[in-house]
Amino acid sequence: MTAYTPPVDERAVPESAEGTRTGRRRSADAAGRGSAWLVLLLPSLVAAACVLPGLGGRQLWRDEHATWWASTLSWHDLGRLIDHIDVVFTPYYAAMHLWIAVAGDSPAMLRLPGALAMAVSAGLVGLLGRRMFAVRTGLLAGLLFAVVPAITRYGQEARPYAFATMFALLATLLLLRALDKPSLLGWTLYGLAIAGTGFSHLVAMSVLAGHLWLVWLARRRGDRIAHYAFTAAALLGLSITFPMVAQGTGQSGQIAWNVTTADDLIQFPGTLFGSWVTGGTVMALGVLGLLAAGRYSVLLAAWAVLPPVLTFVTANQLHLFLPRYLLFTIPAWTLLVAAALTRLTGRLDPQARRGTGIKVLSGVLVTAAAAGYVLAAWPAVGDAKKDLAAEPDYRGAANTIVAGERSGDGMVFNGVLSERRAMAYELRDRQAPKDVLMEWTPQQNGSYGATECDRPARCLKGVDRLWLVSTVADGRHPLTGKDAKTAAVLGKEFKATRTVRLNHVVVQVLERK
Repeated sequence: MTAYTPPVDERAVPESAEGTRTGRRRSADAAGRGSAWLVLLLPSLVAAACVLPGLGGRQLWRDEHATWWASTLSWHDLGRLIDHIDVVFTPYYAAMHLWIAVAGDSPAMLRLPGALAMAVSAGLVGLLGRRMFAVRTGLLAGLLFAVVPAITRYGQEARPYAFATMFALLATLLLLRALDKPSLLGWTLYGLAIAGTGFSHLVAMSVLAGHLWLVWLARRRGDRIAHYAFTAAALLGLSITFPMVAQGTGQSGQIAWNVTTADDLIQFPGTLFGSWVTGGTVMALGVLGLLAAGRYSVLLAAWAVLPPVLTFVTANQLHLFLPRYLLFTIPAWTLLVAAALTRLTGRLDPQARRGTGIKVLSGVLVTAAAAGYVLAAWPAVGDAKKDLAAEPDYRGAANTIVAGERSGDGMVFNGVLSERRAMAYELRDRQAPKDVLMEWTPQQNGSYGATECDRPARCLKGVDRLWLVSTVADGRHPLTGKDAKTAAVLGKEFKATRTVRLNHVVVQVLERK
């Protein structure tokens, strides 16, 4: 017979024992806070070290020129613009309008908000991995994310994709916390994070598919209100973004140029991650990670795989299958890779107390895998900071014009690569030649494009010297594709006296005959 043991009266516990327990709790809390700061700060610092150097070195490209143009308009003109195009970027343009008023519009300053958002995203990946799996998993996932070449590429871009990644991560982290410790504040913050995700980029809201799995798991564990709270919070976020979404559906034709083919799907790993080596490695290990992610495998699979599949299947209707639109899926892939590697070391050493030999071997394997990944990815990280090979050298064109400009010169454009807007940016702080053919400005049109005069001879009257900026294909006449009436007047009344060929752009001096 087992001897009776009377219940312990907590009040009778010696003060020294109670103090010991309190000290242990405090030590555990301090250790927990320390690990959280570690997985937040170290990946953030590594990402910042990749993204911030050379932030203003690469030339802006046409999408970034659109950001500058829209964000420097007056509020009235911005309202006219989004009434016709790009309404889904309204919050980003409005925020950048305020930022430019404070920080200026140099390439580095235009890109700095996105760079900081990408650095924060790396830390959020670490926190998410720590909460889902373990400290070492979160730390590894955050560091792997930080050195993905595409993270540097789009961290150095004045577009909202870094913010979409950050808010998708923040929403997922807030959902996990709300499910663990439900509160009105927690669920409200989650709903606002969903709104932030939608305001950054609508495609990123597909992360909600994985969130549904977490809510289903919570209900299965006996949480009777999780699905109600989730529905209310999700509706809060969706209702905030609904007016923008509703208007944006009428502007979907602006991306109809994006025609997707099977080759785009084949090239997807390389274009998403910034290099084929990085993308292929991460995706291959990520598939193994699905076997190691346990109850989070469905969340991460839905997050990583579902958005590309849905956008590819609907590409002919919605035209949304673009790697930069899907940048927010990269965290899910790095979390899967980290889960696979840390599970591998756990299987090698299921009981850490058996000895240090297996522990050392596990650490060496993880370190070697991470080092090999960094070595493979690093050249592409450097390439991500270079000028885009397919983009015109507008900076060089601007320097050519400034070096040879004379008083009274005019400027004309030809091509379909936003030449007028790009040159407006590159010559924004200089004395630019007059845009002699522009009759209606983009602001008057409520668009990005100007309307050229339909009587070019009249508009060119009194101008004896022109700078032609053309982006027609190399080897063709710089006026190829120009409005026939305008091309005829230019060909009849002017002759080319100087031609400068730069990367995908030609600058010609045209003098009146």
